[in-house]
Amino acid sequence: MTFVTKLEYQDNLWKLQSHSNFLSYFQGEDGRLAVVLDSTIFHPQGGGQPYDTGVITFSTDHDFEFVVNDVRSKDGMVFHYGFFKNTWEGFESTLKKGIHVGLNVDASRRNLNSRLHSAGHLLDVCVKNVGLSLEPGKGYHFPDGPFVEYKGTVPQNDMQNKQVELELEANKLISKGGKVSAAVVSYEEASELCGGWLPDYIHKGSCPRIVKLGDHPGCPCGGTHVSDISEIGSMKVSQIRTKKGMTKIFYNVGS
Repeated sequence: MTFVTKLEYQDNLWKLQSHSNFLSYFQGEDGRLAVVLDSTIFHPQGGGQPYDTGVITFSTDHDFEFVVNDVRSKDGMVFHYGFFKNTWEGFESTLKKGIHVGLNVDASRRNLNSRLHSAGHLLDVCVKNVGLSLEPGKGYHFPDGPFVEYKGTVPQNDMQNKQVELELEANKLISKGGKVSAAVVSYEEASELCGGWLPDYIHKGSCPRIVKLGDHPGCPCGGTHVSDISEIGSMKVSQIRTKKGMTKIFYNVGS
């Protein structure tokens, strides 16, 4: 049976410091060191969201750190990649399974990633509010050109108008604000929270994690988000592209 890392950030969207238990570390084929814990608040890259960075602190007779510069997940196990800092010869002997460690996520990076991810979901709401018949697909919520892809098209002669409408609607909703929440619920409750519709990859009988932005319909998502819609700050819809029955809407958030 494969070990599954407990994802603390899914229970608390805004947790940046925590504790965990060290399980192991190893050097991968690419030469990078990876630390494995029994739980983590570090978001691994995936779901259209970049990985968190930060520090894992080992408190032994001599404190030292593991600087996390990449986080990945495979088959439910999270791997924290990086390098040890402030160590001494033979420090490896202190790395015993079960020792307690402190976790500190880089707040500025997490904040930007959460704002971009939340803005992508807010864009889904805006698409419906301005009357576009588009079915949400995958999203790319990285700082270098975030977008949401949809099934469906926008008429070429209406793209500019819809781009303006989407941006106005997004900033109106950001100004109004609204609490953001996330919970793992039954398939039936998830469908209800998402306005009676769930994507095909959510299997009947499963218990998906649903994120809700204010009073708007929710959506299944495993990422991190702001605590209130207003924390997105501002939103710029920069471009709409339609090709082969698919539409990409590009956006960004203000500093």
